Amino acid sequence: MMKIYIDGAYYTEKTAKISVFDHGLLYGDGVFEGIRAYHGKVFKLEEHIARLYDSAKAILLEVPMSPTALMKAVARTCALNRINDGYVRLVVTRGAGNLGLNPFNCRRASVIIIAGKIKLYPPALYRRGLEMITVPTARMPSSALNPAIKSLNYLNNVMAKIEAIRAGVPEAVMLNTQGNVAECTGDNLFIVRGGQILTPPVSAGALAGITRKVVIQLASEHLGVNVQEATLTRYDLFTADECFLTGTAAEIIAAVKIDGRVVGTGRPGAITQRLIALYHDLTRQEGYPIRP
Repeated sequence: MMKIYIDGAYYTEKTAKISVFDHGLLYGDGVFEGIRAYHGKVFKLEEHIARLYDSAKAILLEVPMSPTALMKAVARTCALNRINDGYVRLVVTRGAGNLGLNPFNCRRASVIIIAGKIKLYPPALYRRGLEMITVPTARMPSSALNPAIKSLNYLNNVMAKIEAIRAGVPEAVMLNTQGNVAECTGDNLFIVRGGQILTPPVSAGALAGITRKVVIQLASEHLGVNVQEATLTRYDLFTADECFLTGTAAEIIAAVKIDGRVVGTGRPGAITQRLIALYHDLTRQEGYPIRP
């Protein structure tokens, strides 16, 4: 039976509850991290915790635990749920307040940790690559809500995901308000052209993804390729040799068709496949131990 951490105690799926007055529920007021566990270790946990605290600081949300205590709580939640390979959702809400918008009426933030499994895409898509479309819903501009803040308000991404699913494809490319490529609904996007790897800059509306950073490091250290941040348009996607997505839940997955245009050979490319192998090698080597 799953054990869910809420504010220092553990509950079952049936007994785990938050207040209907929690501002995370009422207003999407809070922050979160999606984290992976591999081979009995939590991958890049320190980086995820650091990003969580940065997001919280940006919205003036005080996390009621130290980073060290939070990391221990994540590991313990994985251990209690017998997770060796799995997915952790770490959520910090503003906490219970009233029906008014004022966040300072919330007495104390709440911390929730769920350790379980996730399967973002079917295994077959990892073998053959996925199809995407560009959707009308634009990525939220930084002047409205900075994408560096991994907040509970994901409606912008959800609307784009709905448009993709209704069009019969599993994923969407989101453009920014200038018409340039920002990211996908929950993943960063890369292209390969002429042996060069390119990705939109964070300033284009992309999240500073942790898997994104890992891929950039792997490409430099093992492939001898320095990934370049570049302004990308749909034309750049259509004419790329390879295209792939990165994210904690998605890991690395190739995109082989975009808006009806076949990318490269229509199969996951050599560089994409090499990065996937390097990524999985790294997950076997690094991580915060679940069981000391």
